Amino acid sequence: MEVITGVIFHSVGASCAAMCYTPQRKVAKWSWQTYWLAQAAVCWLLLPLVIAWITIPQIDKVLQEAPTDAMIKTFIYGVAYGIGGTAFGMAIRYVGFSLTYAIAVGISCVLGTLLPPLVHGQLVSLFSQNGASFIMAGIIIGALGIACCGVAGRFKEHDLKLNTTGKTSFSLAKGLPLCFLAGVLSAVYGFSIDQGEPIAEVAAKYGGGNFKINIVYIFSNSGAFVSTLIYCIYLHRKEKTFGEYRQQGPHNRLLVNFVMAVLTGLLWYSQFFFYGLGHVRMGKYQYSSWAIHMIMLVLFSSVAGLLMKEWMKCRRKTIVTLVLALFILVTAVLALTYGNYLGSL
Repeated sequence: MEVITGVIFHSVGASCAAMCYTPQRKVAKWSWQTYWLAQAAVCWLLLPLVIAWITIPQIDKVLQEAPTDAMIKTFIYGVAYGIGGTAFGMAIRYVGFSLTYAIAVGISCVLGTLLPPLVHGQLVSLFSQNGASFIMAGIIIGALGIACCGVAGRFKEHDLKLNTTGKTSFSLAKGLPLCFLAGVLSAVYGFSIDQGEPIAEVAAKYGGGNFKINIVYIFSNSGAFVSTLIYCIYLHRKEKTFGEYRQQGPHNRLLVNFVMAVLTGLLWYSQFFFYGLGHVRMGKYQYSSWAIHMIMLVLFSSVAGLLMKEWMKCRRKTIVTLVLALFILVTAVLALTYGNYLGSL
C-alpha cells in the first residue's frame, strides 16, 4: 500500500510540474530573465526555506548536525540543475511544452534513475532482486514512450510549418541543443537528492518523518537559484531590463506579472514537495522514484499540451503518434509500480 501511495504522490508532483509554465502565457511586458528570476526566487529560494521550517522539527539542530560534505555536494549538484532548468525554460520558447519535456525529461529519466545506484556500485546487485526486471522494463518502456513523444514533436514541427501563416518561434535547431543540455543537467538533481540523504536522516532523527527530504531542498534548490541568479543578472545588465521589476504598465500589469511568477514558483516547488513524499515510500527500489516522476511528467505535460491546443493544427498521423506515446508511458508507470510492489514483499 505504501508503494501505491508513493506513486500517487509522484503523480500529483508530476502534474504540478507539467503545468508550472502555463502562467507564463499571462505575463506581458517582461523579458524572459525578469520572469524567470522572479519565479526562481519563489521555487528555489523562498519556498524550500519556508516549507522546511514548517515541516522539520528542531530544524536548527538538524542543520547543526548535518554532515558538511553532504550539504556542499547537494548544493553543487543543485547549481548544475539550475543551469539545466534555465536551459529548459529557454527550450520551451523554441519547441513548446510537449517536445521540451519529451527530449529533456527523457534523458533525465534514464540518467537520473541509474546514476545513484551506479555511483554506489549497487546497480548489478539491485537488478538481481525480486521485481527488478519490472523496474528495468519500466525504465526502458518509459524511454521508448518519451522517444515516441519526440517523434510526435518532430511531426508537429512539420505540421506547424505547413499550417502556420506568418512567423513562428518554433525552431528545432535552437531548441534541440537546449533540450539535451537541460536533460543531462536536470538528471543531476536526482543525484543531488541522493547525496543529501545523510541530511535527511538527521531530520528523521528529530521527527521529520515522511517530510525529511524537505531539508535537502534547502541546499539543492538554493544551488539552483545561485546559477539562475548569475545568468539572469548577466542578461539584465546586457539588455538593461532591471527596471521591469517596478514598471507598472496598464491594467495593473506589474501585479499580474508578479502573481503569475509566484504561481509558477508554487507549482514548480510543489513537484519537489510531493516528490519527497513519494520518494520515501518506494522502499527497496527508491531510486526508481526519479523514473516514475519523469515519465509521469512527460505524460501529464503531453496531455497539457493537448488541452492548451498546442497540437490543434496537427495532422491525424501526429495525434495518433502522440496517443500511442501516452499509452506506452502509462504502461511504463504500471511496470515500475508493480516492480516496486514486488520489491516490498
